[in-house]
Amino acid sequence: MLLFDTHADTLFRLCFPYGENEEMDVTREKLLKGGVSVQVMAMFVGRSDLKSIRIAFDKMLAKKEEMKAAGFRQVDDLKEAKDGETAFMLSVEGCDLLDGHGEMIAEWRKQGVRMAALTWNYENCVATPASKDATTGLKPFGREAVREMQRLKMAVDVSHLNEKGFYELLEMGVIPLASHSCCRKLCNHVRNLTDDQLKALFSAGGYVGVNFYPAFLRRDEKAGISDVCDHVMHMLEMGGEGKIGFGSDFDGIEMKPEGLMGPQDFPKLLDALRRRGLDEKMIRGIAGENLLQYYDRI
Repeated sequence: MLLFDTHADTLFRLCFPYGENEEMDVTREKLLKGGVSVQVMAMFVGRSDLKSIRIAFDKMLAKKEEMKAAGFRQVDDLKEAKDGETAFMLSVEGCDLLDGHGEMIAEWRKQGVRMAALTWNYENCVATPASKDATTGLKPFGREAVREMQRLKMAVDVSHLNEKGFYELLEMGVIPLASHSCCRKLCNHVRNLTDDQLKALFSAGGYVGVNFYPAFLRRDEKAGISDVCDHVMHMLEMGGEGKIGFGSDFDGIEMKPEGLMGPQDFPKLLDALRRRGLDEKMIRGIAGENLLQYYDRI
């Protein structure tokens, strides 16, 4: 069975660790133990000033080359994934570095970037994050950037994007992906998607990777595997069958749901979904096949 995770901040943590000798959530060994076929690793902006972001991106690109030299396979297409093996694919979290230079998107694509979140938590030349407001639309350059991403078959990632920008993307005919998001109905956090957003996204053929961050899963932040299952089940109620997967946010979250400490624990999550009554076809879809079909749609 193929299993994909659409978001981890492992590259950033490898380049900018919190402390000495810290244990990473994501390693090749843990990915193999959990049966993860492809881990999407985000090149995360991390900061608000462009000079620091450029330094961070250069370090992350160098680190991914080190990983490849050590035998960790990078894939450009999820169809290159192999059951029983593990690989990684690149994404960008926050398009701040573009700074009005749309030609950089093609450079990212040459490096193997297959999805890009328009914002992180800072307003940039492309769009405005949900953390700032819900009503500011896409920037003119943002529309140009999105069209270039579509041309290059890069997924337009709406995790962190505000509601106005989200709906404007749909009006443009974009089929969006939310790489690491949860349901606002179950946990009233501005980073989570409303029911109306979920319905619209699924209706458009989009995809959501459920985030494992406890603060997005439940209000008291004491989350477990059952809470992740709750968000999956609610998304199914919103029309998400065939369009849901996992976007753990490992190595980017300081707390984790009980029982989900790293990719090695994915089998526990799949078993919990089976106990919710999901059949093996749906389990295979949520694990990986839904994301393959999403990329076929874009």
